[in-house]
Amino acid sequence: MIEIAMSLAIIGFALVAIIGILPMGIDVQKNNRRETIINQDANYFIEAIRNGARGLDDLTNYVIGITNYWTELDGNFVPTATPPGSDWYDRNGSSVTPTFALISGRRIVGILSTPKYAPSGGGNYHSNYVVAYFKALSGVAIEKFPQDNALINEAAFSYRLVPEIVPCGLRDNTYYDASWRNSTNRPVFDNLTNNLHDVRLLFRWPLLPGGKIGNGRQVYRLRVSGNLTNEPLNSPAWFFQPQIFVP
Repeated sequence: MIEIAMSLAIIGFALVAIIGILPMGIDVQKNNRRETIINQDANYFIEAIRNGARGLDDLTNYVIGITNYWTELDGNFVPTATPPGSDWYDRNGSSVTPTFALISGRRIVGILSTPKYAPSGGGNYHSNYVVAYFKALSGVAIEKFPQDNALINEAAFSYRLVPEIVPCGLRDNTYYDASWRNSTNRPVFDNLTNNLHDVRLLFRWPLLPGGKIGNGRQVYRLRVSGNLTNEPLNSPAWFFQPQIFVP
């Protein structure tokens, strides 16, 4: 009997330890799964932006909304007296006129490709900060379109994406080699500014109730060659044209 009691005590201690570490193991598995989903979705967005994708209409099933927070800058990149503003877009409409609802993958990729600094007329610029919210494109099939169960859709894994696209050498103090500021080399860095861009994608996850964001964070950076064009002109959409280079 003594041996049986000691055996049960040992088993009890072991079970307590196992039960205590089980939630930690579940959290690690959940975090690994989410990081895998982010990596897969990031590759998707990287290729879409880099190639100036005009299709990808399936994105309309996953986009929640996009907002561009902008500040007016003068020709020296100093904020003007114009109050900062914001433009929002979702599948039902937008705050801009004419309306630019997210009814196609072309419009979604076009807004995600908005440059950090875009001409706003009169020699001024808009400093743009684009914030997009998406349901995960990858992951378990039960959370994907055409799922119409409100509870499942609400619990589905979602994240925030902040793209930032900056031309190389947009300002004189951003060139890698100070000698490029020399006027004789102007065509060199003008060519870089027009045809080479730094692209940064910041992912934060998961989306929580009340508009809060969890602790997940990952940044992806790449260099994209080709001309970045506003298409159609004066619309919110921008696209890389990787096969086209301008002086």
